[in-house]
Amino acid sequence: MPSHNADIAAIFEEIADLLEIEGANPFRIRAYRNAARTIGELSAEAYAMVEKDEDLTRFPGIGHDLSEKIKEIISTDHCALLDSLRTELPPAVTELLRVPGLGPKRVRHLYHDLDVQTVEQLYSAARQGRIRTLAGFGEKTELNILQAVELHTDPIRRFKLAVAAQYAEALRPYLAAVPGIKQVTVAGSFRRMRETVGDLDIIVTAAPGSNVMQHFTAYDEVAEILMVGPTRASVLLKCGLQVDLRVVPEESYGAALHYFTGSKSHNIAVRQIAQKRGLKINEYGVYRGKTRIAGETEESVYRAVDLSYIPPELRENRGEIPAARSGRLPHLLELSDLQGDLHVHTSATDGHNTLLEMAIAGRSHGLQYLAITDHSRHLTVARGLDPLRLARQCDEIDALNENLEGITLLKGIEVDILEDGSLDLPDRVLAKLDLVLGAIHSKFELSRARQTERVLRAMSHPHFTMLAHPSGRIIHQRPPYDIDMPRIIREAGRRGCFLELNAHPDRLDLLDIYCQMAKEEGVLVSIDSDAHSTFEFENLRFGLGQARRGWLEKQNVLNARPLSELRALINRTV
Repeated sequence: MPSHNADIAAIFEEIADLLEIEGANPFRIRAYRNAARTIGELSAEAYAMVEKDEDLTRFPGIGHDLSEKIKEIISTDHCALLDSLRTELPPAVTELLRVPGLGPKRVRHLYHDLDVQTVEQLYSAARQGRIRTLAGFGEKTELNILQAVELHTDPIRRFKLAVAAQYAEALRPYLAAVPGIKQVTVAGSFRRMRETVGDLDIIVTAAPGSNVMQHFTAYDEVAEILMVGPTRASVLLKCGLQVDLRVVPEESYGAALHYFTGSKSHNIAVRQIAQKRGLKINEYGVYRGKTRIAGETEESVYRAVDLSYIPPELRENRGEIPAARSGRLPHLLELSDLQGDLHVHTSATDGHNTLLEMAIAGRSHGLQYLAITDHSRHLTVARGLDPLRLARQCDEIDALNENLEGITLLKGIEVDILEDGSLDLPDRVLAKLDLVLGAIHSKFELSRARQTERVLRAMSHPHFTMLAHPSGRIIHQRPPYDIDMPRIIREAGRRGCFLELNAHPDRLDLLDIYCQMAKEEGVLVSIDSDAHSTFEFENLRFGLGQARRGWLEKQNVLNARPLSELRALINRTV
């Protein structure tokens, strides 16, 4: 099995990191980062396109040289450039990049100024107070590094949901093709749509004599077979992801699916209910004494203990069991409920495609409207828009809307919230837009009180519509900034603002618990792709999973409304 998109993207990211540590040309570094993002977010696998001799240079940021490197990685599982760069630096330096909060620039300073080459040396330097002496670090940064290293040494490795999906979605059809296989379902935290996944649990039903175990352990991406038996096998993939396969009888399929989907806390609570009724629940079924009374389907398992069927995303023991008992489970949002996307970028700033190309792609995903929300001028690295360039873009949107069919473009901006809570563009400019997304892109280190007041001041602005990626976290790379999110949610409800659930799989921001809190406070949430290319509307499915984990229904979601209703709602905020 050739390299997945996530593998290729990881190689390009590491090349960019090593080039940055070496102080290479910034444009070259950016080219590899852009290529990593493009490849990592393609809905189709690059190896399949290479097999069909498709032209990879049609994708944003992929020129002839990068196209050839993709082919090299797919055919050899290696990249000569990366191998060369790795020999130019101490091998352990790249491990520093995996410590949350340490980007290439900081690693470069640590390596060149303190001769820090390993995680152990990093920890020692932080304990000795030497890191705070470096320009741009300071005492608080040093403390954050100490804490990050302690977390980094945790042996449990988790994969982002979107990365795990690439492996799960390749394994599923591979196993389903085995003669005699009847059902194949990926369970565990992946099925619950957790933002990160520790391993994959696959439940299979098969006819007698099926060679599913041999087929599974012979999978090309298996690096190590941890164990194999007649009904269970565990393997480690080359990427480091553990996959457990269990073959169960059809009459136990629902019970096994329930058991291995979890969560552990949810399952314990359900078993306790069963025990009070004189029943026993395990992965083989629901039993009264030695008689199995349920287990063929998950619905039968829940019905046996007088509960309605609970969707996998809700199984965290956070109130779903009482709701199932009393018939109050939410009718969770579906992907088809989304009518538009309110956070989209174009090539006017750091996006890869034009207004028209994004409009066509949005329409092909069944969307009725898109809000074009390029960055404002403060974010210079993204070539943010000043008032003149934004005005020109608004004129382009007006002209394009006259000819577009099936989709409408809204005029917006992702405006920086500055340190004092002011917005990056003047009122006279913001007043002409359909909606204004406020976002923090700097000064993440402010205290909880200052960060909270910063956002509240921005939200009180007369043209503020929605808070984008509210916590600022990037999974495995940057922790959320310290902010009083419950207060932000309550104030958003009081002031008539909205909150974004940023669906980019690196963010998935709002957290599920805050989605649930927003619902309780009557604050509408917008599930947005944050698309920077035509391929990134696929991000919406990951945002959907997070929204469902947060108990959101169609009526709780801003962009689940038709355009006329949306306009009425966002016009109330200006």
